[in-house]
Amino acid sequence: MGLYGANPLHDWFVTEWKNHSSKKLDMGKCCVRFKKAEDVPLKLIEELATKLTPEKWIGIYEKMLNR
Repeated sequence: MGLYGANPLHDWFVTEWKNHSSKKLDMGKCCVRFKKAEDVPLKLIEELATKLTPEKWIGIYEKMLNR
């Protein structure tokens, strides 16, 4: 999941969650958990997908490996 290791994106997601869902955010280091499929805030997930390209994710991943 691209949120782990990308602090600005993680912070954006946590802040935006409140604008897209009335449910409590249940997030681990590499996942977001949902009890029901209808609880998934699709517009937020759609927007998240546009913010992190595969190339950016690879860069984040490689940066974390080199620590």
